[in-house]
Amino acid sequence: MTDLFETRVTLQQYVDAGWETLYMVGISLFIGALAGIPLALVLVITRPGGLRPRPVIYHIANVVVNIIRSLPFVILMVAIVPLTRLITGTSIGTTAALVPLTIYISPFIARLIEASLLEVGSGILEAAEAMGATMWQTIFWFMLPEARASIILALTTATVGLIGATAMAGTIGGGGVGDLAISYGYQQFDTFAMLATVIILIIVVQAIQSLGNWLARRARY
Repeated sequence: MTDLFETRVTLQQYVDAGWETLYMVGISLFIGALAGIPLALVLVITRPGGLRPRPVIYHIANVVVNIIRSLPFVILMVAIVPLTRLITGTSIGTTAALVPLTIYISPFIARLIEASLLEVGSGILEAAEAMGATMWQTIFWFMLPEARASIILALTTATVGLIGATAMAGTIGGGGVGDLAISYGYQQFDTFAMLATVIILIIVVQAIQSLGNWLARRARY
């Protein structure tokens, strides 16, 4: 067991792990948003009382979202290993971790965006209807602008959740800060490495949350 201030991890390893975490978060958040936002629109539009109620479509989308969200990320990673290997050619590594991360975050974003859109007051929708706006005009010119601040906070929450998931991706050799914590901090009893990764994650999460709060405040005015 090493002393508190002894560590096997070099500064370059921390830098590389930071870039790997940024890579995983950035790519999976982007792809997850591309899938999650349309899914949120489907849930909002087709729900009972929505702009175009379609009970069958709504219930299918709702069940799919609930099933994926009910799985802890570690279990999801293991469960879709064959799919991950099919898409990336491997089930280990930073790029392989993108598959479970994207599948994990997509329905999470969908739920958050759905909640943001449902917060839009009925008066806004009635005004859109009175102006003769089409369904898509109502969404893009009324609902989305009105829910902009809430959507920013939703994406901020998704980003923070994704950072936590990338840390767990270290259990499959996904790389990033979480991999350092597991490979050195846990498996090799490197106390300094464990504390350093915890501090790094706390700082990053605080920075992202503060930025999201600031952008949301700006969006309200």
